Amino acid sequence: MTNQLPVDIDDDAIEAFGRELDALQREIKCSLGDRDRRYIRRMITVQRSMALGGRLVIYASLPLMPAFPLFLGVIGIGTASLGLAKILENMEIGHNVIHGQWDWMQDPKIHSSTWEWDIVCPADQWKHSHNVLHHTWTNVIGRDRDVGYEILRVTEKQPWKPAYLAQPFYNALLALLFEWGVAMHDVDINAPLGEIRGRLAGIGRKASKQVMKDYVLWPLLAGPWFLPVLLANATANVMRNLWSYAIIFCGHFPDGAHVFTEAQVEGETRARWYVRQVLGSCNIAGGPLFHIMSGNLSHQIEHHLFPDLPSNRYPEIAPRVEALCQRYGVPYNKGSFSRQLGTTLRSIFRLALPTRARPLAAAA
Repeated sequence: MTNQLPVDIDDDAIEAFGRELDALQREIKCSLGDRDRRYIRRMITVQRSMALGGRLVIYASLPLMPAFPLFLGVIGIGTASLGLAKILENMEIGHNVIHGQWDWMQDPKIHSSTWEWDIVCPADQWKHSHNVLHHTWTNVIGRDRDVGYEILRVTEKQPWKPAYLAQPFYNALLALLFEWGVAMHDVDINAPLGEIRGRLAGIGRKASKQVMKDYVLWPLLAGPWFLPVLLANATANVMRNLWSYAIIFCGHFPDGAHVFTEAQVEGETRARWYVRQVLGSCNIAGGPLFHIMSGNLSHQIEHHLFPDLPSNRYPEIAPRVEALCQRYGVPYNKGSFSRQLGTTLRSIFRLALPTRARPLAAAA
């Protein structure tokens, strides 16, 4: 096969690159054990404690309303704790459990077949749109719905149309309501009507539970202070939405991220799939706490190479993957949070305007 990827590597080197990554994956899977079990169980305990503690602080703040500055300070602490708990549940726990990263433990309570996360998107629909479509067809135009989430122009390979003029507004709305955008992601408007109705019914059932929990039942427990609790819950959800949006967009759309055509991936081998995952993904530099709160999607390259490896292992293998990429001449996109988010937002604003679409046959 002639190399159609935007890298100067011959086919033999690509296959050798793939064999080394296969060996790394086998090595890590063989080493999984008690420390990994302790990690995910500790994360779940911490997350649930933060969520409960945050809600208790919110309720404890309510009698302080006459002392308004003090009330705002205390309820702000509770809301922040709840928001951080939602981020942790969504990113480091829910996303990774539903990926099957912890299925090897054979724990029915921490398993991709049973876990339902704390957002409006049903886990079963997300597993199809994300685990299957996105991770199989990463950054392939026409196959991967995550390229612009079907409403944004994020590459010049997407032909411009007038609707993109409003994409800065769409983008801001998507960030604020990100869980709702994720929920609609598996709804294919070109699918048979019965399938669309089934997807929407599933979303309706899950969304009604989330809305009832956050915006009815928890606020009702506050009695006459219904509204402050509702607003605190809404703020926590927006915190989670904005953070999830930022981390996920930083992993896919900064400068240097490549998109591909279906012709470029035709007859793709496992090794070539590995190269495409590296070229289409971007890492974010940061410390241990930043990595945990990002769900270790700050190691987006490693996640796309090995989506079913436990996330706590990504920091361990990232230097080895980067060294391997350097040895074979595969670009490894890594930058600060400000750099990755800044270039992503710049592109979204720039591509809202008419620009000449690059030919889809062109590499990169």
